[in-house]
Amino acid sequence: MLAEYWPVLLFLLVATGIGVALLIAGSLLGPKRPDAEKLSPYECGFEAFEDARMKFDVRYYLIAILFIIFDLEIAFLFPWAVVFTKIGLIALIEMALFLALLVVGFVYIWKKGALEWE
Repeated sequence: MLAEYWPVLLFLLVATGIGVALLIAGSLLGPKRPDAEKLSPYECGFEAFEDARMKFDVRYYLIAILFIIFDLEIAFLFPWAVVFTKIGLIALIEMALFLALLVVGFVYIWKKGALEWE
């Protein structure tokens, strides 16, 4: 049974070997001429004016999570819409419950004020 996995193992070994060889070749053969200009922090065409480790507002993460949730909702709706005529009334009720839960969550976040920026 393990003989069936030999091509996969061989592929992983060759890919790892090529990756490591290219990293080593780049570090050995690449130019090494650091100067102050290359080592200075650069941000969007001007000098950095804040620490790169500044904290983000929690609302940023809430908006990102909302985007992911509604993006996944669309990912669930497309296949459901394609086979809607074959799956019947029960699937329609289940999708209505799914969308209702998403709307309830959205209204909750909206009422909590998580979508308002100051």
